[in-house]
Amino acid sequence: MRVGPGTVGGLGGLGLLIVIVVALSLGVDPVTLLQEVPMDDSTVRYEVDRQAPPGGDEAADFVSVVLADTEDTWNQLFTGANLSYREPDLVLFSGSVRSACGFAQAAVGPFYCPGDQKVYLDLTFFSDLRNRFGAPGDFAQAYVIAHEVGHHVQTLLGISEEVKRLQGTRGSARANALSVRFELQADCFAGVWAHHADRARSILEEGDVEEALNAASAIGDDRIQKQTQGYVLPDSFTHGTSRQRAYWFRQGLRTGDLQACDTFSSQEP
Repeated sequence: MRVGPGTVGGLGGLGLLIVIVVALSLGVDPVTLLQEVPMDDSTVRYEVDRQAPPGGDEAADFVSVVLADTEDTWNQLFTGANLSYREPDLVLFSGSVRSACGFAQAAVGPFYCPGDQKVYLDLTFFSDLRNRFGAPGDFAQAYVIAHEVGHHVQTLLGISEEVKRLQGTRGSARANALSVRFELQADCFAGVWAHHADRARSILEEGDVEEALNAASAIGDDRIQKQTQGYVLPDSFTHGTSRQRAYWFRQGLRTGDLQACDTFSSQEP
């Protein structure tokens, strides 16, 4: 994977269109979502926990570079929709961390907290991704980061808040189903980033796409449940199957089209 300076070309009203498409699929007023998108500029701030694992500087630098590249892409996409992209903060931690979403152990993996708009990452997860889940490679790591940034995009567009509201009005099975569609959309958004970043800056090298698809498959609910408990419970899925996660990342990567990421109303897996 090659990551360098640059920006993507303007895409007109695509960002605006995805807001409308998602709003309609969720049964909400598109104007409500648009009103929730921040319109002020903000500079990125990297908050790095100095208790991060020794020797993690290279990995921390890699995460920061990938995050900055996602900012180049999403800034341009939002600008093309006459919106302003507020960059997320990055928090690197070791072992455990407290966020606006509560206290979390490293075992939960990387996560995004909409309450403080920060991406949280224990760098040891990359070792787990390689050794436990069998998904090595720098672009596999980049996919994970881009997925969490995808959640940030959902927050800025008001999708996160609406999904949370709907989950509060449904039973557990339906709430889990909404969670799956929500996570799959973040996978698709990660693919959209990769599509436009490669067009603008030629970041993809041979084997990178396979690394990302392998990572998406490796952390599917069905594969993780089979690995950890020996059987699969579809009603308890929260992130999607290996096939679903790979499909939606590929969808975003192939099309580069935000409208193609309407996982909530799609008849696809």
